[in-house]
Amino acid sequence: QVQLVESGGGLVQAGGSLRLSCAASGRSFSSYNMGWFRQAPGKEREFVAAITWPSSSTYYGDSVKGRFTISRDNAKNTVYLQMNNLKPEDTAVHYCAPVLWADSTWQNLFGSWGQGTQVTVSS
Repeated sequence: QVQLVESGGGLVQAGGSLRLSCAASGRSFSSYNMGWFRQAPGKEREFVAAITWPSSSTYYGDSVKGRFTISRDNAKNTVYLQMNNLKPEDTAVHYCAPVLWADSTWQNLFGSWGQGTQVTVSS
């Protein structure tokens, strides 16, 4: 199993940008589809973005389409989430995970989560 560490979160004003990183250790993640999810206080965890292997096709949740971009660097065992035009409603802990497409949604392949990285957007 792969271990993942998210980083890059912080406090930013509305309209600003952040780039999150997800670094893998242990087993290489290059053969996995990878995704980002987020969870705001009092809300369920939601899908943000996914990138497939090997085609690197990308998929996004409706709330982030046109603003966020997911990418991967298999040589560095890292997945990125570029977040532009951030809004206060993007405030959440963001998590990465290997994913699979099942029941018409992207799901965490192994069911476990890392510590995530906090993104806070002020208005």
